[in-house]
Amino acid sequence: MKYRKVGRTDIEVSVVCHGCWSIISDATWGPQDEADSIAAIRASLDAGVNFFDTAELYGNGASEELLGRALKKVRDRVVLASKALPQHLMPAELKSACENSLKRLRTDRIDLYQIHWPNPDVPLADTIGAMEELRASGKIGYAAVANFGTSYLREALAAGRVESNQLCYSLLWRPIEYEVRPLCVEQDVGILCYSPLCQGLLTGKFASPDEVPESRARTRLFSGSRPRARHGQAGCEDEAFAALGEIRRVCDQAGVGMCQASLAWLLAQSGVASVTCGARNARQARENAGAGDVELSGELIQRLAVATEKVKTCAGTNADFWMSTSRMEREFVR
Repeated sequence: MKYRKVGRTDIEVSVVCHGCWSIISDATWGPQDEADSIAAIRASLDAGVNFFDTAELYGNGASEELLGRALKKVRDRVVLASKALPQHLMPAELKSACENSLKRLRTDRIDLYQIHWPNPDVPLADTIGAMEELRASGKIGYAAVANFGTSYLREALAAGRVESNQLCYSLLWRPIEYEVRPLCVEQDVGILCYSPLCQGLLTGKFASPDEVPESRARTRLFSGSRPRARHGQAGCEDEAFAALGEIRRVCDQAGVGMCQASLAWLLAQSGVASVTCGARNARQARENAGAGDVELSGELIQRLAVATEKVKTCAGTNADFWMSTSRMEREFVR
């Protein structure tokens, strides 16, 4: 396992982060056995993963509670990241949300405390100021954000320092490459990639759009006519599944699995500090962690990028995976 520093901090995190949304039963991911989740967390630890990401949103705190129980005896060996809901960004509410997360996580410090999504109705300067107070009191290690486009990120950095930006980024979903990633690189804001396997598409287990569960076929890759989609756009179904076929062919020729190649491709991109991968059992956790040891040739990195170029063009500059009017920007014209 390799480790990288986040932003300008002294925190060193494993390049593969264990994402903890799917460790609980959820409408998106379905029923989950707690014993399997605990086994997955332990397998990640055994494989060298020291970075665990959760949020108060996941199961209304259930993910934080489970993670707190699982990591209680090894707390000093791991880096904990959690997120505050956008409706909790007024200073008093943020401090209360942080205290509640600390209790559920059974710890006295959240190493990386993130704003989960921007809230256009709350002045970011007030939120960042509250983050600084939490840091001064030792409740958090560093302030961070998630799902911040360039406008919100510039505003946050004008108010203070944020060390990372957790963004939806994968070989199949690349809109941050146009504007957001360059700004993160310029400002030394570490990029933490969520949905690095594009909600399972990059595992290769779905042969067509119609095989994808409704709960996952609602992103902007899929047609806006899908039952749970809210974006109202045509989507990129043909381009995405053509790209998946080409990715499989390239990976087969190179003798590397689609999952690990997709994660390793992300880790080769500038600005990326870690990829956040969900794991519902020990086997998945070990497979995810294995990507931390995979190095792709420059030629293979380029071939994979070419394979998804049409999807990147189709998706455009809007980095919001779900909505046609981006929630990641103060102002966004479709």
